[in-house]
Amino acid sequence: MADNPAHRAWSQHFDSRGAGAAYASVRASDADRERLVEVLKDGFAEGRLTQDEYNLRMGRAYTARTYGELGALVADLPGGAPSGPAYAFPAYRRPRTNGMAIASLGFGIAEFFTMGLTAIPAIVFGHIARQQMRETGERGHGMAKAGLILGWTAVTLFALLVLLAMVTGLVLASRHGQPVTGSRLDGGIQLMPLFRRNGAPVS
Repeated sequence: MADNPAHRAWSQHFDSRGAGAAYASVRASDADRERLVEVLKDGFAEGRLTQDEYNLRMGRAYTARTYGELGALVADLPGGAPSGPAYAFPAYRRPRTNGMAIASLGFGIAEFFTMGLTAIPAIVFGHIARQQMRETGERGHGMAKAGLILGWTAVTLFALLVLLAMVTGLVLASRHGQPVTGSRLDGGIQLMPLFRRNGAPVS
């Protein structure tokens, strides 16, 4: 049988001793699963897999989430000659950094120059970035986390300042609202007005 480079691509990419092991946790696409299914079909047609093995691996192929889980299904198949159509595993591309994560960190740093006005955008973009990265596998988790920390810290400090201002205002208002019963001279002697029985003040 002639050697097929497509099958070799799977074996080399998922070699546990090679560089491909670093990408084992990267999310696989539906196209990746379909390509691996073709490899399993060829392996079964060539007698490399029994009926039970083929059925079991086919089920796992459609539920696999990462390259590592897919690679484990063909790790024991040689780089032989699958008889199906030619297909090559796409070259791995380093995940890009999520733009929302960059924005979150940028707004978080800008808080020091805007008196905390960019705290809310830092928090919003940070949460959006974390959601997107869970779905796309992009980088930037550290940036998003830093942006969220800076954002929530600024919001917390602002809330404490508002609370302190409210408490201070209530204290001052309560003090100014107390009735005055007399006046004090410079010497500290309190004078109370004296009244006669008829209500006229003493001269």
